[in-house]
Amino acid sequence: MPSAIRCLVRWNQVRARSDRHPYGVPCGSPTGSPFGSPFGSPFGSPFGTVTPGRPSGSRIVWAGVVAISAACTSAGADSPGGTTRGPAATAPAGPREPQASTATAPAAPATPATPATPATPATPAVAVAPEPALGVTDRGIWSDLDPQVQLALPAGVTPERVSGRIDILHAVLVVAVDGFPRKVYPLGGPAALAVGDHVLALRPADRAELAPLLAAARLTVGAAPDDRDGDGIPDPLDVLIGAKKAALNADAYTEGYVSLTYPGGDVPRTMGVCTDVVIRAARNAGLDLQLALQADHRAAPRAYPMIVGRGNPSIDHRRVKTLVPYFQRQWVAHTAALDDPDDPLRPGDVVLMDTFPDRQGPDHIGILSDRVGPTGHLLVINNWTTGAVTTEMDLLAFVPVLQRYRIPMK
Repeated sequence: MPSAIRCLVRWNQVRARSDRHPYGVPCGSPTGSPFGSPFGSPFGSPFGTVTPGRPSGSRIVWAGVVAISAACTSAGADSPGGTTRGPAATAPAGPREPQASTATAPAAPATPATPATPATPATPAVAVAPEPALGVTDRGIWSDLDPQVQLALPAGVTPERVSGRIDILHAVLVVAVDGFPRKVYPLGGPAALAVGDHVLALRPADRAELAPLLAAARLTVGAAPDDRDGDGIPDPLDVLIGAKKAALNADAYTEGYVSLTYPGGDVPRTMGVCTDVVIRAARNAGLDLQLALQADHRAAPRAYPMIVGRGNPSIDHRRVKTLVPYFQRQWVAHTAALDDPDDPLRPGDVVLMDTFPDRQGPDHIGILSDRVGPTGHLLVINNWTTGAVTTEMDLLAFVPVLQRYRIPMK
């Protein structure tokens, strides 16, 4: 291609790049927030809008002009009349004088070297596919979803942060990170893992995950002290598993009053609102919030000024404002900060959020997941608003958390 045409093509390419926004469509466009408007929330996008002013592409154009100028001042080897890149050209040598021939005797052939013995190739490590589910017996909600529930340990966790409790009665191993239960494993599998005096019968992928993490000094034997429903799963972990089931169930956000049985009442499985995620998750741990809130109201009616008369078991526990005094009185409060090293966020924690900054108090509720989102924060298992379903969402980076609670532990 002639150099002039090629340089023109390069210029047009750079100019075209500079005319495009470096991050695609701005959040201020009609595409807006990735999650829609929260309950009609006015604040829109989680990432703000693009500030008008000097186009950010101008620096790219200037760099392109410099680069193209440099390219155009030196034509390539395929350009007519161009200077060839590489060693400098020299004048052709003149005719050489004939040289006398000096004959020598042919050298004796060299003795061929003995070929080296090829090295034995290293045996590649066999990757073990992760187990598709936890594989434990959970005495909670919706047992049909148990084969789909799986949890993940924190990425990059180191052995000194990991401890384990062998529950012989329930045939499970409860693994904690920094003293907080994070995952439960079934015992009785075909893959043996010796840890000190203990031999754990694990599934192959579970063994591969735990082998580099467990140490005899941090392994104990006994049942979980916080296990309301007696299935061997600690209550905070049971709450998390219940929330994961709710996300798998993916019930549609459906407003409206529904008459419930009492106690143990629930709306149809195909529907729910944000509070139903927490109600179902707590029930997975053996705690009936419908019953517990009514009992707490009777014990301290002045703590519930929003409840009229003796209360209504069909709706009281399904309202965010009514749940707040219950959590304040009965659950363990933790800091609402997202980055407190002395009180870090934990999977299974209940978070109350503010989606209407112009209104006082929280108006949305969800449960922290074990999974981390693109923003680097734990995802929130919640049912966002009309048109949504219960799922995991990356909310913490742009929806303020006002309160955080954890189910009580002994």
